[in-house]
Amino acid sequence: MSIPVKQEMLSPEVRRARIERVLMIVFALFLLTVPWTVPALINTFWVSVIAEILIWSLFAASTNLLFGYVGLLSFGQALFFGFGMYGVGIGIDQLGLSFWPAFGLGIVASMAMALVAGIFAVRLTWHYFAIITVVFSLIFYFLAVSMKWLTGGDDGINFSLPPTFTFGGTQWSFADPNFQYFFILATVAVCFYLMHRVIGSPLGKAFMAVRDNDVRASLIGLNVYLIRLTAFVMAGFLAGVAGALFAYFGRYASATYMFYHVSGEGLVWSIVGGAGTLFGPIVGTTLFIIIREVVSTHWEHHSLIVGVMAILVVILAPKGLVGLWRDAIDRLLTRPADQAAPAKLRVES
Repeated sequence: MSIPVKQEMLSPEVRRARIERVLMIVFALFLLTVPWTVPALINTFWVSVIAEILIWSLFAASTNLLFGYVGLLSFGQALFFGFGMYGVGIGIDQLGLSFWPAFGLGIVASMAMALVAGIFAVRLTWHYFAIITVVFSLIFYFLAVSMKWLTGGDDGINFSLPPTFTFGGTQWSFADPNFQYFFILATVAVCFYLMHRVIGSPLGKAFMAVRDNDVRASLIGLNVYLIRLTAFVMAGFLAGVAGALFAYFGRYASATYMFYHVSGEGLVWSIVGGAGTLFGPIVGTTLFIIIREVVSTHWEHHSLIVGVMAILVVILAPKGLVGLWRDAIDRLLTRPADQAAPAKLRVES
């Protein structure tokens, strides 16, 4: 007689993970069909709004990488976003570069600026770190405003879109709304996937060890300074990609986006969505941009609603909306029997 033993009930964490996996698949399918489903259900205008949400979600992810995973409160991410924008704008308008070299110039410029700023900034922590990132952002903001011969000053730089791909006589560029949307979607998806891999790697574990207790992390042999600098440059990369995409999206580069209040918005989106979670920036960015687009057509003070909602979420849901969702699902899936007996065994003969 054989007596196979199997687990009848999965743990709430496993069941929640399965539910989230299904939701992710549904969300991915929705994003892949946006250019056709959204115009049929609402309006073509919202396709551009969703593309903008994707870009700003990537920017919020850069603040989330520092604050949520390393414990560094940065108000300087707008600086790297602006370098990504100006890398594209100056590359096309003044250097005559094509799409990909200009795109690469924006990303490299952002990472180089992040490396320079990070060498000084990551030596500090808490409010000192936040202050020095604000200072860097303000310095280069005022430089960008004053150097009109290079940046266009307050007017910014307008440029014509070069083709993205050319095969024979066929060209694909951001002039095609569908191509623009899918290029942004693919780029943002790749960046989030890379971030997912990094977070799950030993480097990601080192990030969280430094976040939780940098003294203990140093005692077990981790180079806290180098880990923070690595995270800072990686966050600069994410912000730079977002800035370069936004420049192509708007055909425009402006010093306005280098001001520190832009960094503050990205930080709020990240915290409200769920700092320290991969998809928290997407949730927070989506919520606030939709509020902006819906309310701003009826009321010019829509920022008040955004502020009130941010305060309520921080007070009532310290883990953000993603944390609130996970806690609710865990409570729903946890039964009294699960607490008394986590696993029931069935004996079959």
